[in-house]
Amino acid sequence: FAIMGLKKTPPQASVKPKKKLKKIMIEQKKEIVEKHERGVRLCDLASQYQYAKSTIATILKNKEAIKGACVAKGVSGVSVLSQQRSQAIEEVEKLLLIWMNEKQLAVDSVSEGIIAEKARQLHSDIIKRQPGSSSSIDDFKASHGWFEKFKRRTGIHSVIRHGESASSDDKAAEAYKESFLKMVEEEGYVPHQVFNADETRLFWKKMPNRTFITQEEKSVPGHKPMKDRLTLLMCANASGDCKIKPMLVYHSENPRAFKKNQVVKSKLPVMWKSNTKAWVTRLLFMDWMHDVFAPSVRKHLEEKGLPVKCLLLLDNAPVHPPSLEEELQGDLEFIKVKFLPPNTTPLLQPMDQQVIASFKKLYTKALFTRCFHVTNDTNLSLRDYWKDHFNVYHCVQLIEKAWHDVTFRTLKAAWKKLWPACILERDFEGFDPLDSVVVNDIVSMGQSMGLQVDADDVEELVAGHDEVLNTDDLIRLQEDKQKEAIQELSSEDEEEEMAAASSESIKTMLAKWSDVQAFIEQYHSEKTVAM
Repeated sequence: FAIMGLKKTPPQASVKPKKKLKKIMIEQKKEIVEKHERGVRLCDLASQYQYAKSTIATILKNKEAIKGACVAKGVSGVSVLSQQRSQAIEEVEKLLLIWMNEKQLAVDSVSEGIIAEKARQLHSDIIKRQPGSSSSIDDFKASHGWFEKFKRRTGIHSVIRHGESASSDDKAAEAYKESFLKMVEEEGYVPHQVFNADETRLFWKKMPNRTFITQEEKSVPGHKPMKDRLTLLMCANASGDCKIKPMLVYHSENPRAFKKNQVVKSKLPVMWKSNTKAWVTRLLFMDWMHDVFAPSVRKHLEEKGLPVKCLLLLDNAPVHPPSLEEELQGDLEFIKVKFLPPNTTPLLQPMDQQVIASFKKLYTKALFTRCFHVTNDTNLSLRDYWKDHFNVYHCVQLIEKAWHDVTFRTLKAAWKKLWPACILERDFEGFDPLDSVVVNDIVSMGQSMGLQVDADDVEELVAGHDEVLNTDDLIRLQEDKQKEAIQELSSEDEEEEMAAASSESIKTMLAKWSDVQAFIEQYHSEKTVAM
């Protein structure tokens, strides 16, 4: 057109009416989420509600916030979420799950009322932390309706146990003891064939409360490694001569200390597992049963020339499902499982009869011994070593030593309440006298390092591994797990960058070598010398 001197007539603009965006009400968003969770497909929802598939996908992506939102009172057609409230409730539910894991680990009975009360407490603490929080925000009621939705969202049905007494049940313990002894006699089990397994938490970087290290950690915001926790699954038999390799569950699959020390996890003295809660799950428990417990027990019984059959005693924690025996097929058929009744763990469970407590004292002794040697053999102060050099890899080494040092006598005496006949008369005199020696050793080494510690401090430290976490602790645990995940990702990125830089450097150097070779061949008369 320009060459011919003609003007191009612009096409007649077709005026299209501006498409009006439809606001989607909260009630409708919740309806979409509920239908999708019932199995309605995304494309069918888009067709039904006349929205683009991308819009439905966005709604489903934000379903947790939508499910936790409430519509403002007295306003019809409101489509705006009460962000402060919904975020607070979402945070409550995250922390509530961590708290419930702690209760499960201790095999404490929980009911709807107990959970609702804890939820209200967490909500109150979180609201107080939020800047500009207003009293106009409705109190979180933790109603039955919220509880039912919370159960659906998190799948916690199996941990709700109604009508159970929180205190130890002496009558149930006595009745169980009779049935246990009768079964052992009828089935012909000997102590070598009878095992008990139990989970326990370990705050692996924790010092007695009165030490300067603990006081410093309490005074420094955000620096509380003493609260870093892992979970151990420990198991041994009634004869005291077979300790099973423990399972360790941590919140990181590949801690930096492992990468730094090039750790091969399959060669560790523990079965290393991880999840965000740092807690044993049903799947992890079954992995341990298949890969550790069954092969170890089979080997032990064959070496003793005993029939390959065993009895495994477990408490009623949710990670030990009642249907467990149905899953023991194939190579696991020689294992019979018997469960302790609710609220009898302190009365009957062997691992709770000083075995785990003895292990934790021995761990503390190994920890103090390591600190003592480091501060004596290097230029590091205790403060510097504790803050920058002691890591979870060292912790695993100390766990190995402590579990190895739990004595034969302690393991056998633990069965005194449940199975007296399996213990020799001399073992009825009490638990291992070395227990007090261990405590004295800890006190002595602690004082030599300038720590304020006595026997009561050691007992308090051991008991502190089972302490109930408050809101601050729960929030910090959640933050630590998130930070650890970010660190792992950034570490992987750094490794990739290093690998890329190394490859690029090689290419650059090879190019320079080619230039040097060409230069020498051009100007050097002796080809042999040049080569």
